[in-house]
Amino acid sequence: MANINSYLTFNGNCLEAMTFYKECLGGELTFQTVGELALPLNEPMPHCMENCVVHSTLIKGAMVLTASDMVPENGLIKGNSVSLLLNCNTEEEAREYYTRLSANGEATHPLEDTFWGALFGDLVDKYGNQWLINFENTY
Repeated sequence: MANINSYLTFNGNCLEAMTFYKECLGGELTFQTVGELALPLNEPMPHCMENCVVHSTLIKGAMVLTASDMVPENGLIKGNSVSLLLNCNTEEEAREYYTRLSANGEATHPLEDTFWGALFGDLVDKYGNQWLINFENTY
């Protein structure tokens, strides 16, 4: 069965916030910064972003909280600081949910294979909610 997790976006203080959440909630925190990327991003990042978090995850049992410092070009505005992350069990499920959720909305980033080994894409549904669709084939 698919599940939904929160994905928080911060403006340079992701690691600080996620460390705070770990202190409050417990669990295991993992993260990767721009400076630690093994593969370059599509566009070069300014040197000042070297310590910004590309992706972080806090896990405690069934609780999963994910976050990043990767702010969209239009900046953080009400409504885009939190996305719904839909983790799918199959590629077919990911494609189906992407198609359904993006109908009459905006397919902002089509599903594609990523450098971290997942099929991933994002969209804004017709109600203005942001979704991240993810399928990680672990076979």
